[in-house]
Amino acid sequence: MNAISAAGEAASWRADWAWSVPLIVATVVIHVFGLGFLHERVVRAVSQIIERRHFTPLFAAVMGIAVLLATILHAIEGGLWAAAYWLLGALPDFRSSVLFSLGAMTTYGGSSLNLKNHWLLMGALEALNGIILFGLTTAFLFSMIQEVWLAGGRERRRRH
Repeated sequence: MNAISAAGEAASWRADWAWSVPLIVATVVIHVFGLGFLHERVVRAVSQIIERRHFTPLFAAVMGIAVLLATILHAIEGGLWAAAYWLLGALPDFRSSVLFSLGAMTTYGGSSLNLKNHWLLMGALEALNGIILFGLTTAFLFSMIQEVWLAGGRERRRRH
C-alpha cells in the first residue's frame, strides 16, 4: 500500500467516525436516561413488595420486567444505528440494517450481511458501542440486585 492510498483510506474513515461518535454518545445518553427511569420504577416496585412474605419470587418478576425493558432499550439503540446504515446506503434496506446492527451491537455478527466497504469501520465502532451499552446494563442489573438484597435483608432482620 502506498502513501496515497493509505491517506485516501484514512480520509474515507472520517465519515465512519463522523457518524459513529455522535451515535455512540446519543445511545449512551439514551441508555443512561432509560436505566435511570428503570431504576426509579424498580425501586418503587420493590419498596412495595419488600415486606411481603414471598419477596424473592416477586423480586424475580420485577427484575424480569426490568431485563425486558433493558432489552427493548438496546433494540431502540440498535434501531438508531440501523437507520443510519440505511440512510447512508451502507445496506440495501432497513430490515437488513436492523439485522446487521443487532449483530454488530451484540458482537454476534452471525448474518451474512456486510456493510459496503466505505462503512466497514462503522460496524466495528457499533460493536464498541454495544460493549459499552451492555457493560452499563450489566452494572445496572448488578447494582439493582445488590441494592434490593441489602434492603430486603435489613427488612427481614427488622421483622425478627
